[in-house]
Amino acid sequence: MLQVLGAFCVKLSHKYIPNPLIFAIILSAIIFVLGIGVTGAGPFEMIQYWYSGFWNLLSFGMQMVALLLFGYVLASSPPVRAVVAWAARFPRSSGQAIMLIASLAMLFAYVNWGLGLIVGAIAAREVSKQAKRRGIRVHYPLAAAAGFCGLMIFAGGFSASAPLLMNSPGNFMYDDYGLIPVSDTILSSYNLVIVAVWMIVIPFVYRAMQPSADDIIEIDDEPEVTGAPAATQPSGEPRHDETGFYRSANPHADSAVEFAPDGTMALSQSTVGAVERYTVAEHLERSTTLTWMIVASGLCYIAYHFVARGFDLNLNIVNFILLIAGMAAYRTPIRYVEAVDEGIGACGQIVLQFPFYAGIMGMMTGSGMISMFAGWLVTVSSAYTFPLLAMLSAALVNLFVPSAGGQWVIQGPLLLESAAKLGVDNSVVVMAFTYGDQITNGIQPFWMLPLLGVTFLKAREILGYTAVVMLISFVIFGVGITVLPPIMG
Repeated sequence: MLQVLGAFCVKLSHKYIPNPLIFAIILSAIIFVLGIGVTGAGPFEMIQYWYSGFWNLLSFGMQMVALLLFGYVLASSPPVRAVVAWAARFPRSSGQAIMLIASLAMLFAYVNWGLGLIVGAIAAREVSKQAKRRGIRVHYPLAAAAGFCGLMIFAGGFSASAPLLMNSPGNFMYDDYGLIPVSDTILSSYNLVIVAVWMIVIPFVYRAMQPSADDIIEIDDEPEVTGAPAATQPSGEPRHDETGFYRSANPHADSAVEFAPDGTMALSQSTVGAVERYTVAEHLERSTTLTWMIVASGLCYIAYHFVARGFDLNLNIVNFILLIAGMAAYRTPIRYVEAVDEGIGACGQIVLQFPFYAGIMGMMTGSGMISMFAGWLVTVSSAYTFPLLAMLSAALVNLFVPSAGGQWVIQGPLLLESAAKLGVDNSVVVMAFTYGDQITNGIQPFWMLPLLGVTFLKAREILGYTAVVMLISFVIFGVGITVLPPIMG
């Protein structure tokens, strides 16, 4: 059944799903028309709302890009890639390969959504390539879809935007609601149970969607060109030879002078005169001492943060942890810089599209559509059903505003105000919103962009499979947020 449903959804997505930027433009037009028809706003008013929102989230957008970039760079680091390559040796069937990819993606995404997204993409390529060498036929689009599944569970983990934001001092709702500790949201007993159930069920769902042998599309045999930030020069020339030593980019340097992966210098058939040809700048760029100065200082502050504040997670400390971990993984400043240079490319289309979604948010807020929607929720809800309806509303709005943090800026005040009228706990509302926001990532191509860049696939090739997982996720999270909080508290 799931195989048939997956194939059907893939055919639909091939035919109807455009490039994500086109998706954003079409959604902008839909909201523009709805604003005029539903709220009575004039066309020029809607244009004003659109422009006023266009640049309102630049600072928050930078936080989101940093979250993705630092996660991307860490996911592409030699230690993480080594873990993926090691795990890729174990599958002995296509079903095991698909389940492994899904498991790696969701486990890393639980730590950080950017980390899970890129690890999932790298795992899809690496596991598919190793399986092909062993004669195991893995359907590559399904493997990539499995690599994306972390984006439908990340908000139950340590990079959930709304829970972290509500636990950040001075957040935009602090004066009205104070802090909502993560012990009541992502670390609550009911959330841990829901996340565990999802993580157990979903890998089997992906395995069940494998197509028939005649329809399998294996990964191509082209050499991988992304995901190894320190492996190539901007010109495409290798920075390292078969021994793993990195050679200087200085064209005047003696070719016998080499730098090991840890940044230390090694001499092979060279003289002291060859060493002297290296500039002070080049030695500094490859200095492990400079990196470890930053890493040691960063670790001291991270330790202080958690000792002084307990298990207090917010966007800034999560980004800082990713930065320090990434620098430690690359060991020299220049290798980290090169990794960031490559990671920036994965963020390019997100940077382009974020203002368009901010413009959509501006139209929805300025015209009063969100307020009307929240008022309707109160009229049709009870204290028992409100969390489920809040989840469904977040799932719907996520199609128009795919940034979880940006969406919480729109919906958060209205959902919490509605919850207060119905007597629903604020922490439950935050998690209901969080579940809804992540579920429809399964058909929202916005956050697929980095994965598509690594796997060289199109959104329409994987959306059919992720849509099936989305439908099953609605059941798991919907039942969980309705039934478990009253029982588990």
